[in-house]
Amino acid sequence: MSVETHPETDAHVDSALDAELDADLDPQAHDVDLVDDELLDEHSVSLFEGDEGGLDYAQRRALVALLKQRFISARTHPRDWNVLVEHERLLRSRLNDLFLDLQLDRAREVAWKRQATSETGSRFPTMLYDAAWSREETLVLVHLRDRLRAGVASGDARVFVDREDVVRYVSSFRPSHATDVAGDEKRARNAITGIVKAGLLIGTGSEERFEISEAVEPLIPLELLQELLAALVAANDTEDTSRSDDTADLFDDEADAVPTVTGDPAEEQ
Repeated sequence: MSVETHPETDAHVDSALDAELDADLDPQAHDVDLVDDELLDEHSVSLFEGDEGGLDYAQRRALVALLKQRFISARTHPRDWNVLVEHERLLRSRLNDLFLDLQLDRAREVAWKRQATSETGSRFPTMLYDAAWSREETLVLVHLRDRLRAGVASGDARVFVDREDVVRYVSSFRPSHATDVAGDEKRARNAITGIVKAGLLIGTGSEERFEISEAVEPLIPLELLQELLAALVAANDTEDTSRSDDTADLFDDEADAVPTVTGDPAEEQ
């Protein structure tokens, strides 16, 4: 069983351009910074021979980041976030030209894109594709959202989680009749790797500890997570009502739940 929206991420992007986009997070990337500074000092928007573009370098860089990444935030892409906030209408129009809609959560300082839908409900040509969150990935996301909300409520500016804590949470949903313990644990660990690649878990100095991205809440479809969690509990044939009470807190006071994010370029056929 799976939640039917999980755009694949990062597996099909060019590593060299990724390095440039993330250079502002890498204190060693001096060459990229020098190139950026040189281009940002130019008053002309013409950046190469025959250039007919209407955006300056910083605006183009922010647009590329929006197109390539599932999301950008003030935490992960500070320069691009600042440019986006300053030139929101301009960058929104460029995305609209590609049948994409810009989504912003200013409180959490997160921006992402999703496929636009016509007023008649018909589908536009798309650059994006969706896959499904696996059962284990969905459980990881539920747990991360729970931990993030608890940490924020306690006044924590940054919320962390340990790998083994997440694995234990996922394993707690293992049906009593399941016998492939090693296989289940491997899937749980692979799910964590997938969430890291999605950018929703941020690495720290330790391979066993992660920071939970502030983007978890605005990017995850809460109603679908709730449906899946209920289905998993039912499938496990549990009569433990305490779990239902605990997990219900994950989804309360969310009348204004944000729409599902779709985000990454489709593979070339």
